[in-house]
Amino acid sequence: QLVESGGGSVQAGGSLRLSCAASGYTYSTTCMGWFRQVPGKSRDGVAAIYMTDGHTYYADSVKGRFTVSRDNAKNTLYLQLNSLRTEDAAMYYCAALGYGWGQGTQVTVS
Repeated sequence: QLVESGGGSVQAGGSLRLSCAASGYTYSTTCMGWFRQVPGKSRDGVAAIYMTDGHTYYADSVKGRFTVSRDNAKNTLYLQLNSLRTEDAAMYYCAALGYGWGQGTQVTVS
């Protein structure tokens, strides 16, 4: 099970921190990541982290602005969103390899 939180409405240039709480079983996955989707478009990868060694990957459009991290003690994945742009507005989903998706959290940028 994956439960996202932290979305909201911010002005361009602002910041948000998304959280994804995972059950212990789900957190045993090898890779977790964040995706985003706007209506009528595909769900695109934003950032990912390998749980074994902490290696991270980012879409070119968010490099230098977003940071993915994890807290193993809390079974939680994070996505720090800085310098937000209007084009970052979307529903953000957490995913765990082999375990599916969360319900999403909405990010609005004006």
